[in-house]
Amino acid sequence: MKVLVINCGSSSLKYQILDMTNESLLCKGLVERIGMDGSVITHEKIGMDKVKKEVPMKDHKDAIEQVLAAVQDKEHGVVKSMDEIGAVGHRVVHAGEKFAKSVLLTDDVKKALEECIDLAPLHNPPNLLGIEACRELMPKTPMVCVFDTAFHQTMPPESYIYAIPYEYYEKHGIRRYGFHGTSHKYVAERASKMLNTSLDDLKLITCHLGNGASVSAIKRGKCIDTSMGFTPLEGLVMGTRSGDIDPAIVTYIREKENLPQGKANEILNKKSGVLGISGVSSDFRDLEEAVAEGNERAALALKVFAHKVRFYIGAYIAEMNGVDAIIFTAGVGENDVSMREIICDNLGNLGIKLDPVKNKVRGKETIISADDARVKLLLIPTNEELMIARDTFNIVTGKAI
Repeated sequence: MKVLVINCGSSSLKYQILDMTNESLLCKGLVERIGMDGSVITHEKIGMDKVKKEVPMKDHKDAIEQVLAAVQDKEHGVVKSMDEIGAVGHRVVHAGEKFAKSVLLTDDVKKALEECIDLAPLHNPPNLLGIEACRELMPKTPMVCVFDTAFHQTMPPESYIYAIPYEYYEKHGIRRYGFHGTSHKYVAERASKMLNTSLDDLKLITCHLGNGASVSAIKRGKCIDTSMGFTPLEGLVMGTRSGDIDPAIVTYIREKENLPQGKANEILNKKSGVLGISGVSSDFRDLEEAVAEGNERAALALKVFAHKVRFYIGAYIAEMNGVDAIIFTAGVGENDVSMREIICDNLGNLGIKLDPVKNKVRGKETIISADDARVKLLLIPTNEELMIARDTFNIVTGKAI
């Protein structure tokens, strides 16, 4: 079976087609500037050069039409007709407490997602637009929703309830939800394979470290805690997000700076993190260049980022009463050799010891801990699209997930 994976943003759309007989990637692409001037689709059939085409796309339906045309193109396509696509997997950011795993799309599921819009006003609406466009253009093709939040629904109440009046949870659903769930689930499953040990017998800490970043504690295959919260703003210091701060800072800055409504939220989400500390960039590569040139604030930003990752690793070791393996994934986790060194430095008493030679690797699935370390350190490139395709295939073919 071939599966089309769709990830819709407000003005962009990523897609892939995978052949699930061997989980091979057949093609991938990106649509940008939907609903704007200069909208463009970039399509790549694996083994061939990318093809870029500028074409007006007023909405997500137009964008999906361009995707379907690209994947059926005589020269660059991978299917002769859409009948070859057995299912579509949609990435959906937020499912609230409604779904603890991926589900087959129905009218009731769509209605439930519409009810979650308040929880993810920037993400769920474009996800739903992509779903609606696909249903209109591919009415007979089964579709599956795969949620960023679902993997974390196994957290116990003591991990997700905030110490604010309980009625806010009951009335407004204010609680920890967590994000990057598809990535945390994928790398946990890969770790189980690499260690040749059942997930049921493992305590794992998964570190999804990119411009957005989160850490999860996974015990016996279930997430029991995660660093992101009600929104993706909580937790680690990130590229432009503050992560954990004293909530009183928000009202203090608002008063001192005389900020208009919504400005504080914009500052914490888009102008903080390592960008805010360094004043240089949200890109860790730029920060490392700045450090090499003697920029002290850039160096401080990297130290603060690493400090917070170490903080959560220590907390989750305590929460699980130990850890068998720690996994690094996503852009920074997979590729930043020096950041992994800083995070793992001087943690020998916890059984964590990085091998400096094994660690000199980027984007490759491998073990980077010292041979005598009690805790395994794993580098696992994430593959959220493959995880979405797997869930989609398993649900459509009737296999349990």
